[in-house]
Amino acid sequence: MAELFLNQAENYADGRPIYPQELFQFIASKTPSQDLAWDAGTGNGQAARSLAEMYKNVIATDTSPKQLSLAPRLPNIRYQQTPPTMSIAEVERNVAAESSIDVVTIAVALHWFDLPNFYQQVKWVLKKPHGVIAAWTYFIPQVNDSVDAVLHRYYKTVDPYLEPPVKLVEDKYRSIDFPFEPVDGVDHTGPFQFETEKLMDLDHYFTYLRSWSGYQTAREKGVEPLSDGVVEEFKHAWSTEDGQDQKTVKFPISLRIGRVGNL
Repeated sequence: MAELFLNQAENYADGRPIYPQELFQFIASKTPSQDLAWDAGTGNGQAARSLAEMYKNVIATDTSPKQLSLAPRLPNIRYQQTPPTMSIAEVERNVAAESSIDVVTIAVALHWFDLPNFYQQVKWVLKKPHGVIAAWTYFIPQVNDSVDAVLHRYYKTVDPYLEPPVKLVEDKYRSIDFPFEPVDGVDHTGPFQFETEKLMDLDHYFTYLRSWSGYQTAREKGVEPLSDGVVEEFKHAWSTEDGQDQKTVKFPISLRIGRVGNL
């Protein structure tokens, strides 16, 4: 994953939306205490920044030093580069002690993880029985009928270059392995639906499209998904309905959340 996103780290930081406060408020409401959070696969620290407003301390880890270099520096966030998989001893050294973490969050990254290994780490570090794991994703944004129609055609050109784990994102994490108990107040682990918005002009929208892993893979194979013809299609669609340079782009978010229980 680190190599896949290395060349597009700045696109990722510039193009991706900020997650809504309602998402973090919902997650925090399910943890009895707010002492320590672990944001795994933190990327450029988008989720870590919001967690730092609700938890006393945040540990934010990622395999990519480039991504971490773009993350915001706040006094209660500790950034740590980690290997793709860790032993329990490495988790204790790099992240935290056993049964010490209130919540583990994974923002748009869980599908890339070695899940059996990662879930072993999560179950080890979370406080028992109410420690929470929360993982969310989003995929196809929504602008208007004209732009969305071009995006769906564009997606078909990128689809052959998407790694298999991205299919879990297409499915809104419904089918991802998630062996945890429902948190208090609900009878299932999700997905629960949220939404975030970002005001974008067309160049900014293209930056988002270039942050897709499938785009990067296609480029590495000598294919430019945003060809001149596709760019012209987007330009025409962007100006068709309201003529505004900036548009509200909506990102539907799917959240899986559970508690560790007495494991």
